[in-house]
Amino acid sequence: MPNTPAAVRRGITVCFADETVSADRRALAESLLEAVGEVGWIADEAQMDAVTALSGSGPAYVFLLAEAMAEAGAALGLDPALAVRLARTTVSGSGELLRLSADSAGDLRRAVTSPAGTTAAALAVLMDEAAGFGPLLRDALAAAEHRSRELAG
Repeated sequence: MPNTPAAVRRGITVCFADETVSADRRALAESLLEAVGEVGWIADEAQMDAVTALSGSGPAYVFLLAEAMAEAGAALGLDPALAVRLARTTVSGSGELLRLSADSAGDLRRAVTSPAGTTAAALAVLMDEAAGFGPLLRDALAAAEHRSRELAG
């Protein structure tokens, strides 16, 4: 399933092919799909629901993050247009840095975080073990995976 960043050649498409599909056919599919981004393969078709939850729906999660950041910036008193620009550029720039870096997302996050600084204060809220971003995202992906299974019948 491709995701919407394929529109700017930054998508990822995850494919499944059983043993009846030849290596040549797989290679052909991969070469065609690489025109719109990266290609990954799963060995078990049942994983496609999880793929859908993570990367098929994933762009909406990122867009929601940018939207929420802009709204929070405006609530702090920033001009709404500036808040949108800051959020969009921060999200897209951070994504590009993550894509090009050999460092993990966690390492990049830690590099931005000064002990007892402003980022650490925000991350303490976002990383709350009970109600933070991690548990919320796990619940959201589980809901998307469940709905994908329902839609598949």
